[in-house]
Amino acid sequence: MPARTSLTLRQQRLGAELRKLRERAGLTSTEAAALLGGPQSRISNIEAGRYAVSADRVRTMAHNYACADEAYAEALASMTGARARGWWDEYQDLLAPGLLDLAEMEHHATALRVAVVIHMPGLLQTAAHARAVMAESVPPLRPYEIEHRVSYRIKRQAVLYEGSPAPYAAIVHEAALRMGYGGRQVARGQLDALLAEGERDNVTVLVVPFGEASFPSSGQSITYAAGPVQQLDTVVLDTDHGCEFLDAEAQLERYRSVLDRMEARALSAEKSRDLIHRIARDI
Repeated sequence: MPARTSLTLRQQRLGAELRKLRERAGLTSTEAAALLGGPQSRISNIEAGRYAVSADRVRTMAHNYACADEAYAEALASMTGARARGWWDEYQDLLAPGLLDLAEMEHHATALRVAVVIHMPGLLQTAAHARAVMAESVPPLRPYEIEHRVSYRIKRQAVLYEGSPAPYAAIVHEAALRMGYGGRQVARGQLDALLAEGERDNVTVLVVPFGEASFPSSGQSITYAAGPVQQLDTVVLDTDHGCEFLDAEAQLERYRSVLDRMEARALSAEKSRDLIHRIARDI
């Protein structure tokens, strides 16, 4: 079987989870290969994500590793096979791989939870707001680069309304509502769009107001993408150098706690809407 020429985050994650299972079972890659009936290199390549693996083979490996969690094993099996092309592949030569991985992760998530302090959540941004934010990038983006990123960001938003959209919860600090990117007209349009998106059955917008004495955040945007089982959840941190993906158990637990604490300090959905209305009116 030919090796993959490029790896997605999802392919790498499957291999990493299979490696975790093997190591927890106390098996070397040579021992695991013997149980599977193949060379040691096969296990190494599967765990590195370099070779595709069938769902049945993943189930066999989970059995060999004494994995008693059937839901987890089936979730891993669902990640196998040839990857179907997604709309994000159109941007393969235009955007950094991390952005493509973000879109694929959102596509497969069973629920999304986001927290932002300065910027609006990407999936709730208008094109005009996104364009104004990207115009402030360092180093500066060329006009055509900005347009590529804006179109990509708008296409990502389809996860909120196409098919059976996953639940989406956004915790937004009041600071983000008042930043005013793009000027008065763009800022008001963004707030109106935020209110409209919050009307969707699957979307919840909660605002943390100024004056909240305790707020557990470093200021960076956080996305928590739920997988089919908790072991396959992923945290994405939006940094100046790109997307940082985290999936260690301790990291997932930490960010679940951070988001829980942020949500506890936010206004209710109804009071959040009232605050957004007041800010939009005053712009």
